[in-house]
Amino acid sequence: MAHTQSVLLLPVRDTVLLPSITLPIIAGRPHSIASVETAVATEGKQLVIATMLPECLERLAQDRDAAAEAEALSDLYSVATLGVVRRMARLPIGPLQLLVEGLERVQLEKLRLTNQGFEVEFQKLPALTIEDAVAAGGEAAKINALIDAIQSLWEEAASVNPNFPDELLAILSSNDDAAQIAYQSVILMQQDVPQIQAALAENNLETLLKKVLSDLQKHVEEQRLRSQILGETKKEIDEQQREFFLRQQLKKVQEELGQGNPDQEEMAELRRGLEKASLPDTAEKQVKRELARLERIGSSSAEGGVIRTYLDWLLEMPWQKTVEDNLDLQNANAVLDADHYGLEQVKERIIEHLATFKLKHQRHSPNANESIKEQAERYAVGTVVCFVGPPGVGKTSLGRSIARALGRPFERISLGGLRDEAELRGHRRTYIGAMPGRIIQAIHRAGVKNPVIMLDELDKVGMDYRGDPASVLLEILDPQQNYCFHDLYLDVDFDLSQVIFIGTANDLSKVSPPLLDRLELVELSGYSDRDKLAIANTYLLPRQLEKAGLPKDAIVLPEAALRQVIDDYTREAGVRRLEQQLGSLCRKIAVKYAAGETTPVNIHPEQLETLLGPPRYRRDGRRQRPQPGVATGLAWTLAGGDVLFVEAVLLPQLREVTLTGQLGDVMEESVQIARSYIWAHAEALGIELSLLKSNGLHLHVPAGAIPKDGPSAGVTMLTAIASLLLNQAVRTDTAMTGEIDLSGDVLPVGGIREKVLAAHRAGIRRVLLPLQNEKDLVDVPDHVRQEMEFVGCDRIPQILKNALVSDSQSCTVSAQIRNTVVNRVN
Repeated sequence: MAHTQSVLLLPVRDTVLLPSITLPIIAGRPHSIASVETAVATEGKQLVIATMLPECLERLAQDRDAAAEAEALSDLYSVATLGVVRRMARLPIGPLQLLVEGLERVQLEKLRLTNQGFEVEFQKLPALTIEDAVAAGGEAAKINALIDAIQSLWEEAASVNPNFPDELLAILSSNDDAAQIAYQSVILMQQDVPQIQAALAENNLETLLKKVLSDLQKHVEEQRLRSQILGETKKEIDEQQREFFLRQQLKKVQEELGQGNPDQEEMAELRRGLEKASLPDTAEKQVKRELARLERIGSSSAEGGVIRTYLDWLLEMPWQKTVEDNLDLQNANAVLDADHYGLEQVKERIIEHLATFKLKHQRHSPNANESIKEQAERYAVGTVVCFVGPPGVGKTSLGRSIARALGRPFERISLGGLRDEAELRGHRRTYIGAMPGRIIQAIHRAGVKNPVIMLDELDKVGMDYRGDPASVLLEILDPQQNYCFHDLYLDVDFDLSQVIFIGTANDLSKVSPPLLDRLELVELSGYSDRDKLAIANTYLLPRQLEKAGLPKDAIVLPEAALRQVIDDYTREAGVRRLEQQLGSLCRKIAVKYAAGETTPVNIHPEQLETLLGPPRYRRDGRRQRPQPGVATGLAWTLAGGDVLFVEAVLLPQLREVTLTGQLGDVMEESVQIARSYIWAHAEALGIELSLLKSNGLHLHVPAGAIPKDGPSAGVTMLTAIASLLLNQAVRTDTAMTGEIDLSGDVLPVGGIREKVLAAHRAGIRRVLLPLQNEKDLVDVPDHVRQEMEFVGCDRIPQILKNALVSDSQSCTVSAQIRNTVVNRVN
């Protein structure tokens, strides 16, 4: 009786693995991946590769579950192949890629699903050898004749197919294993799965060879017909070549008649371009080499056109051409002030950057004998500045202003959605339609080798199977490497050391750490309402009037109307949405001007709803009434600061804590910390512990469609819970931010400027913040600080003391309880 063995199994689709054959196989479903990983972890790395039956494939195609797999032995062909995994590739996203070699045939007995994947019991089937076939009554001479016939047919197939590999023919001709020859032939003929499976299940060697010989005869006949068709096509190509030679003869005749030769004129033009280009030695050698090739093959051929395009790129690149910098810092200050309102700290940082650049140029005088690397060190602009901030605050326009101040050309490269590193490094010329990378294209457009290039949206760069563009950016932005940047299309080094690179990003957490290490971050925060008023009157409205084709006095927009546009139709840290709304107003008035009404229009606040539609944002009137269990918090988002509300209610006869509003893990932990602190200090806070013991708690943060996370809402959540349990409302003119811990400390958080501006935009004039964050208020605009009250707190009792309503008439709790709480927290 045959011995039964047990091994992990991998069910596959549309693939049959044969003994002595190595095939690539993909495992993408959960149980299949588990089987492969478990098998690879063993010493033998063996797997049974079984093919699914067509009925099983139809069932899986109808099943909407993407993880559905074979479920029973009846879903598989009964004869499979025991194989060994020779190689496994694990991609960051996607299935496992295997290279499996077939060892021997097996008969499947039982199949069961375990935690390690599919496990199968099987019996090994006897190998198909000539000796066993003779022992079973076969004739050795007949089998050898079948083998010779198969090998002869493969030689004939190679003769009619010029693309047939010689190495493969040598393997087939020298092989003396009958079963291997049969299996190799089945695979090379690219037969269907049922035919290959039938070959695998065949137990008679002579029958298998006869079937292979019959199929191979049909295959060779198809190859012969295909070769005949290709031969007829070749005749047509030969006629085209004949036409080419006739054209060449025509050119010679034109030369004898004194008419110009286009090719010679083109070559002369390219050589004149080479003399004017002042190329580096390596680039000049490359151009001369390609010129010689172009002269030999002619520009009328397909390859000649590719070479001509390549030469145009090399000759038109600004290898030595630069523009002289305007290093007048007063002029730079004037340009920045003219283009941008506010942003004083950012402008100051830019001026510092330009000042160091100016001093470096003055200290190091040019030297004709210095190397390319020494030139790069002299001209290097230092660290790469990256502007970080919410959308619409002027990051891209700041880069344009820097270029204008220096007198350099400005080029912007958008990196949003970039996933192919060839987009930056270029494509090799072997590919059809190859082009240089975006960096070289930007320098080519600028016409000089020292432009200002803005790398926009650094946080939007991704990666996939085509490479990691962030890795190419490491070389581009590193002054120790970019003096010899190698674009794959140009195939020669280009010096990027004199280029001023400027980056922009919204979310630094999505920028790779090595790339972030090469950037000097300059943060741009949002604007206050007063800033937006000035920006709208000075920059946005005149620009939109010009875009709409209106005169400068076509619209009179009083401050009250403009402030209503800011309050009711925009809610952002920047001014992009505000400019869109002003553009909409200008287009409405442009319709009247186009109809002949040229009288200036004075837009009053009550007209805005007619022109812009219903207000998009209104202050929540419900929040103006003191209500126990509701507290106002401040949050930082990618779009700037925002105001959020935390609501808490008690759930009678329940014990658990319910959280809603798409809260992240950190916010959920903040709720647990707040509840634990109140439970532990209930007596000191004047809270009846029975309320916590006999009731559940439901905490909700509105705007439930928006995910929220972070520790800075800790004080808001604790205040909401304490307000509910004390039945004492929270002041509606107060917002708060800060992290809490179980010791009762209020810990510092980030984004204070953005949060304060968000509170100011929402009409809140009192902010509770961690005591250690008071130093960050220096970043808040002066007029905002003057209009608001800030209370620094370092302990939770101070938060509650300053947050809860002190007016006894506004609370249902008695004055006696209030005084008790205040005394205890003190």
